[in-house]
Amino acid sequence: MKKTIKFVSIALILLLLATGCSGNTNSANADETQKPEDQTQQNNAGKVDNEENQQEGVKEESTDVDPKEEIDLSLKPNEAGQIMVLMYHNVGEEEAEWVRTPENFKKDLKTLYEKGYRPISLADFVNNNINVGAGLTPVVLTFDDGNQNNFNIIEKDGEKIVDPNSVVGILEEFNKEYPDFPLKATFFVFGENPFRQPELLEYKLNYLLEKGFDIGNHTLGHNDMSKVTDPNKIQEFIGKQAAFLEKLVPGYKVNTYALSYGARPKDKALYPYLQKGEFEGKSYENIAVLNVGWDPSVSPIDKAFDPYAIHRVRASETKVDGVGMYDWMAVFDKNPERRFISDGNPDIVTVPKNLEEKVDKDKLGDRELYIYGE
Repeated sequence: MKKTIKFVSIALILLLLATGCSGNTNSANADETQKPEDQTQQNNAGKVDNEENQQEGVKEESTDVDPKEEIDLSLKPNEAGQIMVLMYHNVGEEEAEWVRTPENFKKDLKTLYEKGYRPISLADFVNNNINVGAGLTPVVLTFDDGNQNNFNIIEKDGEKIVDPNSVVGILEEFNKEYPDFPLKATFFVFGENPFRQPELLEYKLNYLLEKGFDIGNHTLGHNDMSKVTDPNKIQEFIGKQAAFLEKLVPGYKVNTYALSYGARPKDKALYPYLQKGEFEGKSYENIAVLNVGWDPSVSPIDKAFDPYAIHRVRASETKVDGVGMYDWMAVFDKNPERRFISDGNPDIVTVPKNLEEKVDKDKLGDRELYIYGE
């Protein structure tokens, strides 16, 4: 009897366990049967979100504005206008034909700033890579000879600092006060002792590049090319100087050249050697050759623009022949239509209708030409 009861009890327990497992299985199956519905809902939700995003994208695309419509024509942009490439030499205690006092140089910078001029690099000028704000005018700053007053290092409290009365010191201080007046200038140096502190030569050249300035070629010995008849000599004077400088600043190409005395060879057949050549296995190729100054340059998109004969303006207040920077600023004030005025968009070249014929479309590159007015 006891055995029978025990057998029945075991059978009941097994039956209950089997029933419980069957219930769990049904529950799991129920969950699984709901998943496709959940997934469908999620897919539908994703589809709705995607459609909404697409609709928003269509809306955004449909509201795109032609960038030309954002140009403020009331500023009378004229990117076929003239640009001053200023020619400085020295900063010193007494004003002279080729010397500005520190005070007058600071005045020059302040005047340029207040009249809406902003520095760009010589390379950007030549390559028509002009990017200044709308209504502003680019200006190129150049300094010939590489004298110590251009870049002087002094000791103060046991530390080497840039002389605040040197060109570099004045430019850096002005940039601190007016950050939208960038550190862009080219220093044309000659010989093997630029800036006349030989123990700091390599340091100075690399310092200039790190700050955003450029170094240009002024020949090996400030050579007067009007006296040269041998093409090998021209290549030596330019090529040897370029090689010397590039050895001190690895990776940098010295590819701009300011003519000493503004002089060219008398034989025009020698002109190509001012642009490129080779000396002792080292080649050089200049993207720009600069004259001694007397008037502003035409725009780099102008049909008359020649990167191998760039005009410069004397950075002085002289009234002799009206060739000083203040003379030309006065001309632009009286004749604003002659001045380069930026449209603020580096990808568009904006020119008044009456100057359209001056534009060399081959010089536009990837930029769009925008002609406006009657």
